[in-house]
Amino acid sequence: MLTQTVNDFTLPSTDGRDFSLSDTRGKTLILYFYPKDSTPGCTTEAQQFRDLYPAFVKAGSVVVGVSRDSLRSHENFKAKQNLPFELLADTEESLCLQFAVIKEKKLYGKLVRGIERSTFVIDGTGVLRREWRGVKVPGHAQEVLDFVKTL
Repeated sequence: MLTQTVNDFTLPSTDGRDFSLSDTRGKTLILYFYPKDSTPGCTTEAQQFRDLYPAFVKAGSVVVGVSRDSLRSHENFKAKQNLPFELLADTEESLCLQFAVIKEKKLYGKLVRGIERSTFVIDGTGVLRREWRGVKVPGHAQEVLDFVKTL
């Protein structure tokens, strides 16, 4: 998938409009998928992207979080964490399927279908430049920023 052009997509966003990949042409898009709003790991990850957000903007990047949660859940999460970037509601799992981030996971001994924490960097021409799958939260946002600065 690396160095392939990513198919355009459109999803509802917390800014009240639809967000499309084509809207980010000319900028680097950091698309991070996370399992669920307001859970400990997802909150920490969002806070790290929030805290580094000015550096991402300076590097010509757009940061966007994606999960299967509803727009209302996203809006609450965004407000509570004071996130300066948008969250996309992929309730139909279309983008999750496009990036193959839905996995069978064990949760309290039961198998459940959920999002594997993953991040993708798409350049200003719509080409996938880097992906991280099975992300561990500590230091991840900084690692993404360090990579973006090399583009």
